[in-house]
Amino acid sequence: MKYKRILLKLSGEALMGDRQYGIDPERLSEYAKDIKEITDLGVEVAIVIGGGNIFRGVAGAMNGMDRVQGDHMGMLATVINGLALQNALEDADVKTRLQTAIKINEVAEPFIRRKAMSHLRKGRVVIFGGGTGNPYFTTDSAAVLRAIEIEADVILKGTRVDGIYTADPEKDSTAVKFDHISFKDVLLKGLKVMDTTAFTLSQENELPIIVFDMNKKGNLLKVVSGENIGTEVNV
Repeated sequence: MKYKRILLKLSGEALMGDRQYGIDPERLSEYAKDIKEITDLGVEVAIVIGGGNIFRGVAGAMNGMDRVQGDHMGMLATVINGLALQNALEDADVKTRLQTAIKINEVAEPFIRRKAMSHLRKGRVVIFGGGTGNPYFTTDSAAVLRAIEIEADVILKGTRVDGIYTADPEKDSTAVKFDHISFKDVLLKGLKVMDTTAFTLSQENELPIIVFDMNKKGNLLKVVSGENIGTEVNV
């Protein structure tokens, strides 16, 4: 395996499958099998999930809700998704721990860096819920922050698109895909990979990001093995 320890970033929308909202059990099961495939090969896996399939703080604020209140609701949505993924992983016989940035002691451990790293060394998948625990920060920022804290080798951003393009490939048929691109060129070309805070944090810490299609079976294993899948953003 090219990468020993990874941080997998999944959007909340990815868990919807073909539904309009909520969680698709079949999609969860597919993800769990893909994750088990790489943990069985000794890869240490940490995961951050968004909450957009349940609630988005930004959307709430646009409709008149207090932004801080809305973001706290979004954090709770990520915990719900974390619990769902934890259940799917354990059904696939993968030992899993859910840690949260906000204290919900009855359902999850609080985030403690040393404890998270100990779990990873023991072969357990660690899911980080609750974002960073602070409003105004996205789960992209949480993913980069946690990846740096646990000393991950790479951030794997699983999406429904197979990489980074010059334009949105779902809207522009002439869009061209990048196999590799530097942090600098992403900024110069105005490409959207992550929000600015998350992207800058990744750039400053020279932590590579790979954007790939998580919904294609076998892609996660290919990425971790070092195959040229998706788009790699590096220095």
